[in-house]
Formats: sequence, C-alpha cells, structure tokens
Amino acid sequence: MFIRSKIFRDTAILSAMQLFLDSAALLLNMFITRQLGSSAIGILTLLGSFLGLAGIISNGNAFLCTSRLISEEIGKSGGNPEKVLLHGIKLCIILSTAVSAVILMLSGGICERFFSGADMQGALKAVPFVLVTGAVGACLKGYFNAMRRTAVPAVSDVLEFAVKSTVIVGMTLAAKVRNDAFTCKVMITSIVVGNAASFVYLAVMYAAKRTKYSGKCSLSFRRYISYAFPILGGGVLTAFLSSANDALIPVCLRQNGSTAEKALGSFGVFEGIVIPALFFPSVVLCSMSGIIVSETAKASAADNRERIKSLAERITDGTLVFAVFAAAVLMRFGRDIGGLLGGGDEAGRLITFIAPVVPFIYIEIVLEAMIKGMGMQAFSSLNYLAEYAVRISVVLIFVPRFGLYGVAASYYTSNVFGNCSRFIKLWRTSKMKFGVIRSVILPVLYAFMTMAGVEILMRPLAVHAENVLYTAVYILLWLALYSAVMWFIGSLKRYGKINDRVVVNNYQ
Repeated sequence: MFIRSKIFRDTAILSAMQLFLDSAALLLNMFITRQLGSSAIGILTLLGSFLGLAGIISNGNAFLCTSRLISEEIGKSGGNPEKVLLHGIKLCIILSTAVSAVILMLSGGICERFFSGADMQGALKAVPFVLVTGAVGACLKGYFNAMRRTAVPAVSDVLEFAVKSTVIVGMTLAAKVRNDAFTCKVMITSIVVGNAASFVYLAVMYAAKRTKYSGKCSLSFRRYISYAFPILGGGVLTAFLSSANDALIPVCLRQNGSTAEKALGSFGVFEGIVIPALFFPSVVLCSMSGIIVSETAKASAADNRERIKSLAERITDGTLVFAVFAAAVLMRFGRDIGGLLGGGDEAGRLITFIAPVVPFIYIEIVLEAMIKGMGMQAFSSLNYLAEYAVRISVVLIFVPRFGLYGVAASYYTSNVFGNCSRFIKLWRTSKMKFGVIRSVILPVLYAFMTMAGVEILMRPLAVHAENVLYTAVYILLWLALYSAVMWFIGSLKRYGKINDRVVVNNYQ
C-alpha cells in the first residue's frame, strides 16, 4: 500500500510539472510562429534533433542508465548507489569530451549537411559546454529518479524551460532584424543558458540531499560500461533514426512542389503544433514512465515475476482506457485545436486524421519503459530499427506525393507495427493477461456513447460551439461521464470477483 501511494504521489507531482511544461511549450511555439514565422519552428526542431543525437552519444543515455542501475543497486543488500552514480558521471565526461572535439573539428560539414548551409559554426562552439553539463545533469536526474525524489528532476526541467523561454522571448522582442541567422543564434543561446541553470540547480540539490552509503558497490566501472553500452547503443540508434527522419521530411516536401521556406514552414507546423497537440494528453504517461522503469528494474533484480505481471496488466489496461478517450477528443475537436494553436485548417485536419493512431502512440510510452526496466535493450534497439525503417520508407515514398499526409501515414504504419511488436514481447515475457474486448472494444464503445450523451446535454448551448469555453465544458463533462462509466464497470468486476471468492469459500 505504501509503494502504491508513493507511486501515485510521484506521478501526481510529475504530471503537474509536465502539464505546465507542455502548456508552456505550446504557448512558446505559438509565440515563435507568430514572431519569427513557422520556419523558425522547423529550425528549432532540426537543432533539437541534432543536439538530441549529440547528447545521447555524449551521455550514454545517462538518465535511463543511471536510473535503472541505481534502482537495481538499491534493491541489493549492502549496495552503494552513490558509487554507481560516480561511474556514470565518469563515463559521461569521457564521452562528452570526445563528442565535443569531433563536433568542433567537423563544424563546417555539420552546418552544410544538417542545417542546409546556415552559418552555425559560431553557435556550435557553445555545444561542448551544453554536452558536458547536460551529460552530468542527466546522471544526477537519473540518481534522483531512482532515489524516488522525483520532484528534483521535474523542477530542473521546469527551470531549464523557464530560462530558455525567457531568453527566446527577450531576444526576439529586442531584435530589429529577424532572419534565419538570428533565429539560430536565439535558439542556441537559449539552450546554453537554460542548460546551465538546470545543471547548477541539480548540483546544489545533490550536495544538499545526497544520501551517503558505506556499503560496497556491486558494479565496477568496467562492468558499468558493459551494462551502459547496450543502453547507449539503443539510445544512439533511436536518436540517429529520428534525426534522419526529421532531416528527410523538409527535403521530401520540396519534392512535393514546396519551396525551401514553405517546406520548412510546413514541417514547423507539423512538429510545433500537430505533434505537441497529439502528445499533450499523454502528460501523465510521460510522468509515469521514469517511475515504471525504476519499479520494473527493482522487481526484475529481485526476480519478482508476479510484481512484473501485475504492473504489466494494470499499466496496459489503464493506458488504453485513457488513450482511447484522448483519441476520441482529438477526433472530435482536432480542427478547433489546430486553429486555436495557430496552425490553421491544415494543422486541424492533420490532428483529426492522426488521432485514431493515438492509442498506439501512447502505449509505446509505458511498454518501452517496462521493456527497458527489464533490461531487454537488444529487443528495444532492434524494434526501433525496424520501426524507423518503416517510417523512413513511408516518408520517402508518400511525402513527395501527398505532402504532410505522407508524414501522417508514416506515423500510422510505424506506430502500429512497432507497438504491436512491443506488446507481444511484453505479453510473452511477463505472462500477463489481456482481453481485447475489456481493454479496447469496450472503452471505444463507451467513449462514443458518452460523447453522444454529452451532445444531448450540450445541445442548448450549441450556438456557442465555436467558443473555447464551450469546448472546455464539453470535454470536462465528457471526461466526467466516461470516467464514471469506466469506474462503474470496474466496480462491477471487482464485486463479481469478491462474490466468486465468497461462493468458493462457502462451498469449501
């Protein structure tokens, strides 16, 4: 009971923080689109993809690695989690220094190929600082997550975003000339300053809240590396394929007849408006993912198969119930959401079009967390390789013909393929029970039944259907009715199980 309440508490804290971050990110994207143009979002996305790839290589996927290995160390008697953290920091400093040197030597070629010739060589000189502090900061976040002090990394993320946003808004409003070179300068400056603020906060909190251990660490540095490199390989593969996919989309959009600026603008709308809108409801799942990795790693280290089975069943069922409702809301109000966020009719149509695949997108968050928590890195890497092979193939074939709808098609094919594979792997490994009718068909049926009920209740106010307040009230009523129905059905199931036990006991 204590563990369950702590999971709920940590999830609530992380969800609140993540909700703030996602809401603020949407507002920031709207500001950037209106002040600097939609192409600025495209530049920001490409820069983020590049730094994400460089960051994964330079920190060895440190958050996941340290969180999992420290959690396992905690689960062993007489362990020393602090020593595991020091191993992680040592490896990150070695990797980030090497990657920084390579980036500085190849800065000209990177600008020419990754940023389409934009003058980013001056900005790239700041990358080593970002990589080193980011790598050590990722280790500290993993440490706090494993120690169940989840508020610390959450606050560091909020602080980093707040500082980065302040720099972007301040520099943009103060500028007289706004072009692509200025946009690159603003973005890299905001990343450097935000990263520095987050690192200082994490270092101070570690000094204040660290727990000293006198036990002997079960991992040597060499053994830590042997565990870290498979995790690093999976992270690098994913980041590389994601970056390649992002870089290909503007190129393929130009083959569809768009100019370079229009292609970058369309890509910016998709990445800055459509994707954040689709992922916005998943805030709770994203918050839970780190906790799921930690809990699964502890259960796996203790060889507690029953705990893993229970986690798999409850997490998949709950995620699908939630994801079905989120998909229904996005299908119903996709056009309104796209217009509200400044993406216009095109963004609205795309949100509505992609919404049916949202359950597959959301289930990936929790399935991947459990798979990594159980140490199945090889499967994770191979599955990502196959998934991105499908996604990139669809982009190359369909985007030149159908534009952004080709990108949407790539999300359909890759997510259905990749997450069916993840689910089958978890189902076989954990021996979990799963009912298609209970977890998929009934939630879909109840979602649309409750929507029909809300339509009847809201009919007198239909004249205000274009009003934001009307939409908000509609969604809240719909959520309340859907939750009540799902709770009632769940109560009936629990009551039936209790009665079954009573009958059996009486018979015995």
